[in-house]
Amino acid sequence: MNKSLLVGAVLGAVAVTAGGAVATYSLVKSGPEYADVLAVEPINQQIKTPRKECHDVAVTHRRAVQDQHQVAGTVLGAVGGGLLGHMVGGGKGKTLATVAGAVGGGYAGNKVQEHMQNGDTYTTTESRCTTVNDVSDKTVGYNVKYELNGKVAQVRMDRDPGSKIPVDKQGQLVLNDQQAQ
Repeated sequence: MNKSLLVGAVLGAVAVTAGGAVATYSLVKSGPEYADVLAVEPINQQIKTPRKECHDVAVTHRRAVQDQHQVAGTVLGAVGGGLLGHMVGGGKGKTLATVAGAVGGGYAGNKVQEHMQNGDTYTTTESRCTTVNDVSDKTVGYNVKYELNGKVAQVRMDRDPGSKIPVDKQGQLVLNDQQAQ
C-alpha cells in the first residue's frame, strides 16, 4: 500500500472522529447555558404611608354667662346713677336728675357687665391631629435587556439577575428558582 494513501486514510479517520467528538460534545454538554445581561433597569413605584401627626394648641374659651341680660349690672348702675342724680339739683330738678341718673347708670351698668362677661375667658390645651403621607419608592421589578444566541431581547423580572440569566435545555430563560431545579 502506498504510504501517502495510508497517511491520507489515517488523517481522514482522525478528522471524522474529531468531528464526531465535537458534535457529540455539543449535544451532551452538561450544565446550563446562560444569556448575557446587557442592562438592568429597576422599576420603582411610589408608596404612600399615612401616619397621624399631632400637636398641642392653646384654645381660649368663654365662661358660661350666668346673667345673660346683665340684670345685676343694670340694677346696680341704676341705683348708683340714681343716688348721684339725687345729689344734684333741688325740687323738681332733683327728681329729674335722679331719674336721669338712674337711666344713665342703668345703661352704663349693663354695658360694664356685658364687657366683663365677654372678657371672662379661660385657656385649655387641646391636641390637634392631622394625617400626613410619607412617600417612599419601592422597587417592584426589573426590566432586563439580554443577549442570547446573538439576539437582543428584554424581559421583566422580579429580581436583579446579575450578569447572566440561566437557560434551560429547550433554550428558554429560567426566570425563577423553581424552573432552575
